[in-house]
Amino acid sequence: MSRTVSSWILSSARSSIILQGKGRWYSICIPNRNKNKWKLVFSKTCPYPAGSCSLDRTFSFPKAFRHTSTEEEHFSFQLSPAQINDILRAGELSHRTLDLNGKNTNSVLRFESNQLASNSPIEDRRSAATCLQTAGMMFGVFDGHAGAACAQAVSERLLHYIAVSLLPRQSLEEIELAVEAMKPVRPILQWHRHPNDVEYQEISSQYFENLRVYWQHLLDLDTEPGFSLEEAMICAFKRLDSDISLEVQAPQENELMRNIALQVAFSGATACVAHIDGVHLHVANTGDCRAILGVREEDGTWSTLPLTRDHNAYDEFEIRRLKREHPRSEEKTLFVNDRLLGILMPSRAFGDVQLKWSKELQHSILENSCDVDALNIYQYVPPNYHTPPYLTAEPEVTYHKLRGKDKFLVIASDGLWEMLSNEKVVKLVAGHLAELNMQKSPLTFKKPINLGYMHNLLLQRKSKGLASLDQNIATHLIRHAIGSNEYGEVDPEKLAAMLTLPEDLARMYRDDITVTVVYFNSETIEDYYRNH
Repeated sequence: MSRTVSSWILSSARSSIILQGKGRWYSICIPNRNKNKWKLVFSKTCPYPAGSCSLDRTFSFPKAFRHTSTEEEHFSFQLSPAQINDILRAGELSHRTLDLNGKNTNSVLRFESNQLASNSPIEDRRSAATCLQTAGMMFGVFDGHAGAACAQAVSERLLHYIAVSLLPRQSLEEIELAVEAMKPVRPILQWHRHPNDVEYQEISSQYFENLRVYWQHLLDLDTEPGFSLEEAMICAFKRLDSDISLEVQAPQENELMRNIALQVAFSGATACVAHIDGVHLHVANTGDCRAILGVREEDGTWSTLPLTRDHNAYDEFEIRRLKREHPRSEEKTLFVNDRLLGILMPSRAFGDVQLKWSKELQHSILENSCDVDALNIYQYVPPNYHTPPYLTAEPEVTYHKLRGKDKFLVIASDGLWEMLSNEKVVKLVAGHLAELNMQKSPLTFKKPINLGYMHNLLLQRKSKGLASLDQNIATHLIRHAIGSNEYGEVDPEKLAAMLTLPEDLARMYRDDITVTVVYFNSETIEDYYRNH
């Protein structure tokens, strides 16, 4: 990379606003379509990885090479194309949907996913699962803040809560009887995970017990039929957030489990989950992750259909909602510097009990806890904190009936959307699809065939960039998100620079990015309309 570009990165970093304290406020510059988008973000540096609750017990996370110094003489962006690909592709996950006969009658053809860390460790999480006792598949993206603990817990638990909410009464009774008799329970979900995805094994038994309390509550309701899908998703989101809050208040003799509960409750996470069953698509969103559809119109052009709203200070509906829920005397202090109470960018999230509990409850829980500094828990009550809760995990649910022209769904954390517009993402996915189809198309030969002619055909393909094309569309999107220049083309030098920024500098230029792209089976969807 040229000295001019690296000098610009370093000088902008050194001129950033840093207010000292247990936490730091960063002034972040994110290059975005020739404009600099500045925003204040609260960041807390975690002394050890999420999920670890004592100095001698930590999870290990693989991470890409980065510098640890911002001094220019120590700063270098030397990465080979192969190294860049290794970093970008480390988190790739893909799955093709097939039935027992090797055919696909599902409306989901396949999905592809990937992640790229900015924070160390990454605070984003993702989930994907097939429902085994009901119909459908679920896909989730979770964006953590103030650590990864809450996002980790929500990614492990939320899909189970939704699946349980959808089970008929008879299935719930069968599960409860099996648990009472200490017999094996038929699995509810088939997970599709990356080998590096971590789990809170130490606390899984408590998570299961609380899930059991939830299905017992559903049995006590004595309602048949059960929830609609929208009701199930809303109920699951709210119940899980309530459980996160109650778990940290309950007496706990096991110090490790108590520490995990503290970290989960005092960090936070936004969530976007899609449930797809045939032509029925439901998306539940809490916070500023986003889901969009890529639609191919009859004339061959592509359009974008947003399925979520970003829940933050820029959304008029959210501003009006919060004003309705709090006294008029607080209207001017609900959002300060485009943040909820001057603290949080999203206005809906899991966890974040600092913005949900009373001051007295927060004080009571923390004073009886172990060393909260070692757990990376930031103790701070914002000014004008009068009528909590200010934050909710209740999702907004969107229903869409899939059509033959709906080709794919993109769910991603805000790290992608800060860099790429909805329209640009759809254009990139559509272009990637077209190039893959070209790659799969058979070679057409003119006779007589000779080696020179074959060589020219292969060179033509290579010149179009097909030889180095990312097979995983999520990787393709991440590559463009962090490496595109003002012309929308990937600049190898910029890409290398963005991947080798020091840990304390990377977050100033890009957020964690998590992307899941779900491709629809147009034939199955069109068959549905032919038969109905």
